[in-house]
Amino acid sequence: MGSEDGRFPDDGEGPVRNVTLTPFAIACHAVSNLQFGEFVGATGYTTDAERHGWSFVFAGLLSDEARQSSTRRAVGTPWWALVPHAYWAQPEGPHSTILERLDHPVVHVSWNDAKAYCRWSGSRLPLEAEWEMAARGGLEQAVFPWGDELTPDGEHRCNIWQGQFPDRNTADDGYMATAPVHAFKPNGYGLHNIAGNVWEWCEDFFSPRYHHITAVKDPFNDEPSPNRSLRGGSFLCHDSYCNRYRVAARSCNTPDSSASNIGFRVVRIKG
Repeated sequence: MGSEDGRFPDDGEGPVRNVTLTPFAIACHAVSNLQFGEFVGATGYTTDAERHGWSFVFAGLLSDEARQSSTRRAVGTPWWALVPHAYWAQPEGPHSTILERLDHPVVHVSWNDAKAYCRWSGSRLPLEAEWEMAARGGLEQAVFPWGDELTPDGEHRCNIWQGQFPDRNTADDGYMATAPVHAFKPNGYGLHNIAGNVWEWCEDFFSPRYHHITAVKDPFNDEPSPNRSLRGGSFLCHDSYCNRYRVAARSCNTPDSSASNIGFRVVRIKG
């Protein structure tokens, strides 16, 4: 696992190394709005975004009126708007809905929210090493889950940004925002959208020294830090800005953070 090609030194993508994992079973797709809705219906769970009263929404997804009224923007990344009352069931804020997106990945879920879903469903979040092994689909050191070419024979294999980020998305892959969880061909292990679409939470604490401090057998970073690990990139990733839809790429966020491009998939707990 790992890569020597990462352009973001603080991400800690390398060095490349061999690791050994205990067998595990991972979901073929990210948790959908329908699945998360079943969890909320059964438990009455309130997400971090609901408790905070706002969440980050990509400004390009907002209506003109909502974009003009959402004057609070993230420092340094003005394409992220702080939208009041945006959460998983109304992902662009009031007057938006998931009713036409039940088969899309749930978004605006924090690491804490993902863990709550796991406790309810008898699952857990993948370790970073498990996620990467599953994402590779049986290939060795390929850049993407399907090989080394982003669009083999001109075919789009994932949902990322096309055009000029953040102002123009041509949506050549068919999607302006999230795609259904089963969209695009699966990789060699049968996983859909393991690259792009939504970032996926992992169990580990994040460290740029991950490959230096974790074990060779079932590596897991349990050294506390402010952030938890994220993998896979999202529909907002573009080569000019966030080239993190590669298999070895890594990112992170605080465990209570949520946004319109963050979701998760689960690993089954053996009973």
